[in-house]
Amino acid sequence: MKENNEQILVNRLLKKEEAAWKELFGAYSGSLTYVCSRYIIDKEDVHDVLQNSFVQMFRSIESFEYRGSGSLRAWITKIVVNESLKHIKQNPDLKTVSGDFEIPDEQIEEEEPDLEEISQHTIMKMIRSLPEGYRTVFNLYVFEKKSHKEIAEIMGIAENSSASQFHRGKAMLAQKIKEYKMSKAAQYE
Repeated sequence: MKENNEQILVNRLLKKEEAAWKELFGAYSGSLTYVCSRYIIDKEDVHDVLQNSFVQMFRSIESFEYRGSGSLRAWITKIVVNESLKHIKQNPDLKTVSGDFEIPDEQIEEEEPDLEEISQHTIMKMIRSLPEGYRTVFNLYVFEKKSHKEIAEIMGIAENSSASQFHRGKAMLAQKIKEYKMSKAAQYE
């Protein structure tokens, strides 16, 4: 049975080969930066979280179990998400949602926004502009496929708070998309 590149890299990482760690960093640092920046806004904090993530990877590589193609990416992504959440918990001022962003429940739209004609980069900027608590819950629910119960446990909040923050964040995002589309339409009139 032929080993694929990921398996070979994992074997080299397990041997703590410095070149393998540089290869891992080169291959995945861009996508991991993207993952981290979904949770953390400040560039210096993103850099610190990524650095801590790679240290965590180095320290725990022996616990990694190769389960087929993509399992290394999944494992290192999970570490980055966990380190991002740890950073948020260690900085409680980031975790809370300010009252300035409250949206009355009757204004929460359940209509799915039309994302066509909007670049992934623009959508990402909109997600990153959500208040920290909304953004964190939104990312965990949408990208990490966590339930509100799991999110509540991770963030140390009530399950209904997770659901509420998700719906409020989603409503804010829908409003941002609507405003963006309206501004684009106005440009062409």
